[in-house]
Amino acid sequence: MSIAENIKHYQSSLPSGVKLIAVSKTKPVEDLQQAYDAGQRLFGENKALEMRDKHEVLPKDIHWHFIGHLQTNKVKYIVPFVSMIHSVDSLKVLKEINKEAIKCGRVVDCLLQIDIAHEETKFGMSEEELAELLECKELAALANVRLCGLMGIGSITDREDKTREEFHHLKEVFDSVKERFFADKDWFCELSMGMSHDYALAIEQGSTMVRIGSSIFGLRDYSSKN
Repeated sequence: MSIAENIKHYQSSLPSGVKLIAVSKTKPVEDLQQAYDAGQRLFGENKALEMRDKHEVLPKDIHWHFIGHLQTNKVKYIVPFVSMIHSVDSLKVLKEINKEAIKCGRVVDCLLQIDIAHEETKFGMSEEELAELLECKELAALANVRLCGLMGIGSITDREDKTREEFHHLKEVFDSVKERFFADKDWFCELSMGMSHDYALAIEQGSTMVRIGSSIFGLRDYSSKN
């Protein structure tokens, strides 16, 4: 199927309340434009400079979601326009986002990335680090960031039971954090988990955002270095 047909498929099949993040990393702007013309407005990128460059030439009503590991020296490139950063994994990164957001007069929505797969190739905080961050007095001073939920990436495995268990556990962590720290905050409501191969399991376990790329745009070219 074409990119437009793939977009239409997900838009019509995802349950109400689940947002489709079209993961367009490494893909040319022409492919993104096809998805945009099919009605897609939420796009996910994992390289700051690539996302900045695409933002400059594509329609300005696109909501850009940063989903990759974010280095502090790249924060300044995306804060002026990013809709949400899914992959915050430290207080240091939050402080940098807050600093750049102040310069732009913005409040930037962020998700805290939790390490649920425990694989060396994946980033994210442990549950202990998550608790330390949320209990840290410095966090309350960061008025230009808004914590909206959690994000996680499942293991690379063919075992559905393992993936289901990881997503289920992340939902339990989300519920616990919501009750303890954000009970009166309506905006703490997002759980970003699930990709092309496991999004159905993620939705089953409570995902509100699925990050789907290859099933929409096809296989990726990882030769881009920025």
